[in-house]
Amino acid sequence: MKLYVSVDMEGITGLADYTQVDSAKNNYERGRRIMTDEANYVITEAFNQGFEEVLVNDSHSKMNNLMIEYLHPDTSLITGDVKPYSMVEGLDESYAGAIFVGYHARASMKGVMSHSMFFNVRNMFINDVVVGELGFNAYVAGYYGVPVIMVAGDDQAAKEAESLIPHITTAVVKETITRSAVKSLTPAKAEILLKEKTVQAIENKERVKPLVPPENPVLKIEFANYGQAEWAALMPGTYLEEGTTIVQFQAKDILEAYRAMLVMTELASRTSYC
Repeated sequence: MKLYVSVDMEGITGLADYTQVDSAKNNYERGRRIMTDEANYVITEAFNQGFEEVLVNDSHSKMNNLMIEYLHPDTSLITGDVKPYSMVEGLDESYAGAIFVGYHARASMKGVMSHSMFFNVRNMFINDVVVGELGFNAYVAGYYGVPVIMVAGDDQAAKEAESLIPHITTAVVKETITRSAVKSLTPAKAEILLKEKTVQAIENKERVKPLVPPENPVLKIEFANYGQAEWAALMPGTYLEEGTTIVQFQAKDILEAYRAMLVMTELASRTSYC
């Protein structure tokens, strides 16, 4: 059996604000070590439970945060930027399940450091279903017939996951107070929880169905301001809804929608605030 693990950073134990997840800030090195440890708890337990291969995809910011020297020696790691499928790079139909570690809630939800891919996004929709990173990534997994069997992160990420995927296992390592304050487990307690929940998720994986995306989905992204929407609408095939900051794209499948989302949000980040 093969397991796919996508690891973000905002949902990691004890991390509450951007100084702990931004590589230019003073608390980052401490944050990335906790991130690496938490990924390793899940990876090691997956091997203990009979998985023969575990592929880990570093999924935060420049995607070079995980410290490979501390991971289980049999792990394969995808690291670095740019990746055509970003947080789900390398995922395909050969995997028995996927686990998302260190995940956070979407932009329009309460949650620690909540956002949707980029901080210029208010909402993303697949047809009329609002999604964040978690939901969009789960749809890509579902395209390949792969169920997301566990999400670890803050309480609001768990709430989002449970609303999208029946029977999913969630591991709540911290509770949101505000967007930049949390009530957190200690790393020692989080280790126990993550190992227990990984075992539970693997034992429960047959009950979890893939989140199958719609055929020919319409991607809609609502940006924070009109200038961002203007930039995103420069991508061929897009349409800017009049009087809104919503840009639409008709995709042939969820993979095309995902890549379109990456391009649109990257273009939108070029907007000047002057």
